[in-house]
Amino acid sequence: MPISNINYKMIIQSDKPKCFCGIFGIFGTPLASVKTYYGLHALQHRGQEATGIVTQVFNERGKSVFKVVKGEGLVSEVYSDIGILKKTLTGNSAIGHNRYSTTGSSESEKNIQPFVVNYRLGNLAVAHNGNLTNAKQLREELINEGAIFQTTSDTEVILHLIARSKLDDQIEQIREALSKIEGAYCLTILTDDKLIAARDSRGFRPLAIGKSDGAFIIASETCAFDILSAQFIREVKPGEIIIIDDEAIQSGEEKSVLIQSQYTPQKQCVFEYIYFSRPDSFIFGHNVDKIRRRLGKILAKKYPVSDKDGDKVIVISVPDSSNTCAIGYQKQLEKQGINSRIEIGLIRSHYIGRTFIQPGQEKREIGVRIKFNIVKGVLEGRTVVVVDDSIVRGTTSKQLVSLIKEAKPKAIHLRISSPPIKYPCYYGMDFPSREELIANKYNDIKGIEKFLEVDSLEYLTKEEMLEAVAEAGEENFCTACFSGEYPTQVDLNFKKEIYEL
Repeated sequence: MPISNINYKMIIQSDKPKCFCGIFGIFGTPLASVKTYYGLHALQHRGQEATGIVTQVFNERGKSVFKVVKGEGLVSEVYSDIGILKKTLTGNSAIGHNRYSTTGSSESEKNIQPFVVNYRLGNLAVAHNGNLTNAKQLREELINEGAIFQTTSDTEVILHLIARSKLDDQIEQIREALSKIEGAYCLTILTDDKLIAARDSRGFRPLAIGKSDGAFIIASETCAFDILSAQFIREVKPGEIIIIDDEAIQSGEEKSVLIQSQYTPQKQCVFEYIYFSRPDSFIFGHNVDKIRRRLGKILAKKYPVSDKDGDKVIVISVPDSSNTCAIGYQKQLEKQGINSRIEIGLIRSHYIGRTFIQPGQEKREIGVRIKFNIVKGVLEGRTVVVVDDSIVRGTTSKQLVSLIKEAKPKAIHLRISSPPIKYPCYYGMDFPSREELIANKYNDIKGIEKFLEVDSLEYLTKEEMLEAVAEAGEENFCTACFSGEYPTQVDLNFKKEIYEL
């Protein structure tokens, strides 16, 4: 086949769970689109497939209109022309979204959020982070009632439920719609005169409220406030709807209502602490950095490594999500009297973009070499402890071990700050099928250890992991991907491909 006919656009097969999405909203500033751009830039780690911004503005006739710019790629790529932010996306309020597809085809531009509709009560735009577990059922019911869907995303179900409500109050329409959906969701909703935020009653995903020069901000993580020098106010409570309008700007206080009156036990995603959220964010009542250091500390307490000859142990992380965990691990080894040092043994390239040319199956390891390189002088002749947060398929971990072996270390020990991943997630993490998960391919950790060709491999148990987050309440976390104990009713046969066009 001629080389020009081969499609070389391929996404790197990561050994990590894919992130869900990042959402942002702002109300009360003429710089709404610019601040949304920077907020989305800070949330880029939550989704790199596509991004979108919607702003609200009044035209020359005094009519409210929504301006929309969306596209595939990173925030800096889609909004590389500053004129888009300053001339096209005008207005005092905006919402934005960074996408990684967990339902809905990643190949369809129609699935790029925020979604915008015009219905009997005006304009409405929605950005969503999470997964709805009853979306298939609701979608079928809505189609049978005559609804026409434009996308294959579960988020569009929310728009239809709001637009088809017979209630006359917009907040009550939203409240009614949210009472019908199940699963994980954080939302920013833009109307002609309001910014609305909502978080599901179990609080699976983080969502925070901030302020900047009198304007209110909503974001998936507080790191989006830091880039704007904004003040963190509080987290959106599970099951809470936040309403921000002109009255809130004048009073300086947001309004809120509950989706439902009855209490629902919280089930926050523990993977937000382990991997997804940035270490400089504050989520679920605690600093991510502090929790990750605790994970590393417990990992070292339970599974220490020493050099057989009494030499210094070298601790390295798989950058970047494991950096602070590795620091916690090494500090604890030191406390236990084990001669050790934290080092940068792997260098990660931040400039590979979303895709790369992968010339044939036999050279698949090029993906790891593009992303990582070793510092041979740090690793040669040393007992090396590699600290990582998780293993999904095991393919990247195996290639990393092979790469580290080129430095001729004395020994390689792998330490994982979470339990083995054995079950799919229905709340927004995009794992491969259960059959592809390495923890299901082997009966025990020794089998994985042998496959990876390391001198030893240890994971935290579920109980040890929860010990690290105990301050936030062990019972408040969802651990379904480790235990198979789902906090809601789920369709175990669900596959995201049912939504694909």
